[in-house]
Amino acid sequence: MSYQPGKRRSDDLPAVGRLLAIDLGEVRIGLAVSDPTQTIASPSETLSVPRNQDGPALDGLVNAVTRHEVVGLVVGEPRQLDGSEGEPAQRARWFAERLRERTGLPVALWDERFTTTEAERVMIAGDASREERRESIDGVAASLFLQAVLEMQRRRRAG
Repeated sequence: MSYQPGKRRSDDLPAVGRLLAIDLGEVRIGLAVSDPTQTIASPSETLSVPRNQDGPALDGLVNAVTRHEVVGLVVGEPRQLDGSEGEPAQRARWFAERLRERTGLPVALWDERFTTTEAERVMIAGDASREERRESIDGVAASLFLQAVLEMQRRRRAG
């Protein structure tokens, strides 16, 4: 779906082909990609970006879109606990719109509250070291919310 204010669902994402999830951080951006059948989400890579330099981050994301041959994007929208929007959510919407403009692909925003916390739990359960968690947590978080998108789409198609 192309980004529209207030519209955050993944209704217009293609049903077949790789989807790329993006967990935006200020220093690292975690990426996860689905398989072409949109069954499984896997952490892909973590992009390091200079603080407060969204231009290079956007370029890196556009390159990742090409490398992974994706058909749609899901950008994590970090809402506050009460559901309101803060500066990180506004930044996510800015990235979503720029990605839609630069790639021509449908872009969905996804409420990604608690995914980093859940990713850390998963990594601790898997006995990941503190260093491994620091390096990989953003990609794992992206894979968690991408898997939620895939599950929602599967239920919608089945039902």
